[in-house]
Amino acid sequence: MHAQFVAEVRSSAEEAYAAGLYCAESVVQAIAKAQGLEADLVTRAATTFCAGVACTSGPCGALSGAIMGVGMALGRSRAEEPVKASYAATQALVREFEQAFGSRNCSELLGCDFGTAEGRAEFKAKGLNDRCKQYTATAAEMAARLIAEAGEQQT
Repeated sequence: MHAQFVAEVRSSAEEAYAAGLYCAESVVQAIAKAQGLEADLVTRAATTFCAGVACTSGPCGALSGAIMGVGMALGRSRAEEPVKASYAATQALVREFEQAFGSRNCSELLGCDFGTAEGRAEFKAKGLNDRCKQYTATAAEMAARLIAEAGEQQT
């Protein structure tokens, strides 16, 4: 079940990205769908996290989408509920992403600034979309694995 869930989330994120959704949208949608959740609202909420938080050179959208996905799966809805599982999974996710790619920030990962016309042109000229596809798929996979592992620990 664990491996199937992880593979399903990764594949779904890759398909969504290939179909034109951006990084954060693709990851959060894939995680929501794999959990049987309505994905429209969370996908729309993720839009502003794409391209380094709306082209501000901030955190990678794929990582942001993965963090949102972890929150959907392990977060709380009432103040008296614990945060430990969601925080631990998110901290592990950020560490793993940084270890895999060397940074958590969009502009550092890509070497260009989406907030400028020059940066967007450089993104296209260097074919960096393939790199974003990799970040998207990997972040989705990492989040799905951490969600599954947390679920196994609770049983």
